[in-house]
Amino acid sequence: MSWYECPQAETEPAQAPTDPVELVLVPRTRDLGGFEVRRALPSGRRRMVGPFVFLDQMGPSPLRAGQGLDVRPHPHIGLATLTYLFRGEILHRDSLGSVQPIRPGEVNWMTAGRGIVHSERTPAELRGRDHELFGLQAWVALPVAAEETAPAFEHHAAAALPCVEGDGWTLRVIVGEWQGRRSPVSTFSETLYADLELAAGARFPLAGGPAERALYLAEGILQIAGRRHEAGRLLVLHPGDALDLRADQPSRVILLGGEPMDGPRFIWWNFVSSRRERIEQAKADWRAGHFPPVPGEHEAIPLPDTPGP
Repeated sequence: MSWYECPQAETEPAQAPTDPVELVLVPRTRDLGGFEVRRALPSGRRRMVGPFVFLDQMGPSPLRAGQGLDVRPHPHIGLATLTYLFRGEILHRDSLGSVQPIRPGEVNWMTAGRGIVHSERTPAELRGRDHELFGLQAWVALPVAAEETAPAFEHHAAAALPCVEGDGWTLRVIVGEWQGRRSPVSTFSETLYADLELAAGARFPLAGGPAERALYLAEGILQIAGRRHEAGRLLVLHPGDALDLRADQPSRVILLGGEPMDGPRFIWWNFVSSRRERIEQAKADWRAGHFPPVPGEHEAIPLPDTPGP
């Protein structure tokens, strides 16, 4: 039995004692046939931030006419997937019969619970011309009491997600609550996921929030406590510290976190659970074809021999 070993993500030098950033993780970059993915979580230095057990940056990748994303049907258990795009478009299909394109500023939230299957592809109408894909996908572990909940899917348009504005910055609340503004996305535990856009020179005061917090700098350059942070970094913050973000150039930051999980989580391929034996059952079920199919799809990703990087 091969279990997922957390990759040893690069780390930057230790922070000064007064630095509100506890840990800086530099995601590993992988090229998937011309499509770049950067994995920030899990890492060898940090497995989770609140309920977040997985965070991938997709792109930014220019795709020529005829090219596209083609992630064949594959299963999940014990988690919710969160897909959020800055540029481009993905067509989601799942075993509940959902068929939903996701575009920039919108959110797809898929609760796997006891088991769901989905595919992710570039829509046919985009394949005929050059286009770009840039966004993030996260996995949110479910509390033990909700791991076997019924699968579900939600999509919310950009206009349905509340925004908070300040001097040179705009924050969109994708999941959870910020300054009294709550997202319509349903969750099983306290979860925060917000998209912060800052103009060059703008400052954003960050105080309070969930017990575990991190910033993912998708674009731009930030100054925090006199230290400069470049794009493509996951900044894990000390609990409770107030801090001030300053953008040296136009920047895009994801705020994420939540309450600590109710115990460790095991990850094997696309399966997340508090119990190893539950993952073994999911592997056997996928191998035997016991997961529900995705309507209209006639292929699937086979169970791998190892969980992969």
